Amino acid sequence: MHTVTSKDGTPISVDQFGEGPPLVLIEGALNDLATTKPLGVLLSGRFTVFAYDRRGRGASGDVQPYSVDREIEDLDAVLAETGEPPYVFGNCSGGALVLEAAARGREFAALALYEPPYSLPEDRSLPPRYSSQLSSFIAEDRRGDALELFMKGCADLPDEAVAQVRSSPMWVGLEVLAPTLRYDDALMGDCSLPVERLSSVRTPTLVIDGGDSLPWARNGVRALADVLPNGRRHSMEGHTHLLVPEAVAPLLADFFTGSRV
Repeated sequence: MHTVTSKDGTPISVDQFGEGPPLVLIEGALNDLATTKPLGVLLSGRFTVFAYDRRGRGASGDVQPYSVDREIEDLDAVLAETGEPPYVFGNCSGGALVLEAAARGREFAALALYEPPYSLPEDRSLPPRYSSQLSSFIAEDRRGDALELFMKGCADLPDEAVAQVRSSPMWVGLEVLAPTLRYDDALMGDCSLPVERLSSVRTPTLVIDGGDSLPWARNGVRALADVLPNGRRHSMEGHTHLLVPEAVAPLLADFFTGSRV
């Protein structure tokens, strides 16, 4: 574990382990290294893994104000450690982040993305005033309300699923990460697919969805794979938006290097 420094001075915590070509793992919404590292451990026999905490999460800093440009500079600081254009896996909004970086000229060997949360207009729309209400809840330290707003209004989870998560032990940890939902909101905007911008990304890209995920998520993955010039889609039957490291690791190893873990 070590720290790199972003352009604005933000310390970014990086866990580096394994041996082989470089592989950067980028976490998604409400995730930190605790949820990212298990996948990296499974891949560490084939890759030198760089798993890092995005700003505002875990041991990383959170210099204000937030901007997508600054978060891409955080990624730049990690890329400077890899020595060559790495493979990158992005989970959920982490996938959208690396696509934005690629669209702005960053070089990668290949990308694999698990359900970046883009959606088609006919499938999903955010509630009116979603962004302003989210910011208000966080400013007022109403973290539970912010989480519920995100889960129901953005992730489109039913009330009973949200109630189940709220009564589980994981809720306390999610409240710690709740302020970073503003950053994912800034990154994703209205969650529409930025066709013109992403059509310039020519990096070989595997876009993965769960066969039992919500229809809007699966349709978004299909549309994204069609937009990317070198994109292809893989649907994991029996899986949902919840990433299962043991199932995803062999898929990534095969796509990136043609080898199996």
